[in-house]
Amino acid sequence: MSKPTSNSKREFLKGAAALSAASGMLAAGVSIAPRELLAQVLDTGIREDSTLNKVRKEGVLRIGYSQTGPWFYKDAKTGELGGIYKDVCDRLCKELEIKADYKEVTFANATVGLRKGDYDLYGSSLTYTIPRALTVNYVGPLYSKGSLLLIHKDNAAKFKSVTDFNSENVTFSITAGASEEPRIPVIWPKSKLVTTTGQVTLGAEPVRAKRADAWMSGDSDVILFAKRNSAWATVFAPDQPIDKRPNTWAVRYGDPEWKAFLDFWGAFVVVNGEMDRLFKHHMEKLGAA
Repeated sequence: MSKPTSNSKREFLKGAAALSAASGMLAAGVSIAPRELLAQVLDTGIREDSTLNKVRKEGVLRIGYSQTGPWFYKDAKTGELGGIYKDVCDRLCKELEIKADYKEVTFANATVGLRKGDYDLYGSSLTYTIPRALTVNYVGPLYSKGSLLLIHKDNAAKFKSVTDFNSENVTFSITAGASEEPRIPVIWPKSKLVTTTGQVTLGAEPVRAKRADAWMSGDSDVILFAKRNSAWATVFAPDQPIDKRPNTWAVRYGDPEWKAFLDFWGAFVVVNGEMDRLFKHHMEKLGAA
């Protein structure tokens, strides 16, 4: 029989010390659940000031969100919160064995509230832009989406190609703080821009009132809105999303443990097909509403 190496001896002694410490706590009559006891014995290497450590100790994760179907939305009849990322947030908290504390915020204040510490995770649909990436730390990504244009049916004949929107006679409507706001002047530099505040879908109102020619938003948002407002709304080139980008969660900079944990947990829900399943489920649910 070969002799154990010095490394295996050290591992054996570390294990024995851990068991001894656990036995000592139990013998002393310390009232600690087995799972909590093991957590005290093992050294995880997670910094004390990390959000990952904090939420596990406090048992609560504060999650910021903005309403935009199918990602995060409130049921019009019940007021209950639902959506793709809502379900994913719930699953994350369930597996961490903690509670979720949801805080609604406008897109214009989404990254501001995160940096101020109003919540520990922005769990809504946040499309990647460089200005945002310079202020908050993107997670994942969990998903991706492009943008589409919603136009009034009465004006549909005016636009034959996407280049037709690059005109001084074209006005875009956009929700303040949405990722499309800084992108429109780059894609269509000759066009004009008006903004609305509040929920993302309010950006479609100037198009309905014919004060704007097109509302640009996430592809899934525009498709669902057009289905619900088919009397006047139509989607321009629905099979040709514009400027596809990562669409995902965000956290504050300076917390590598929290970011690393969410990154790989996010990879898990992507790889096992959960993200695709939830996207299909909520698109069908809202499309039939």
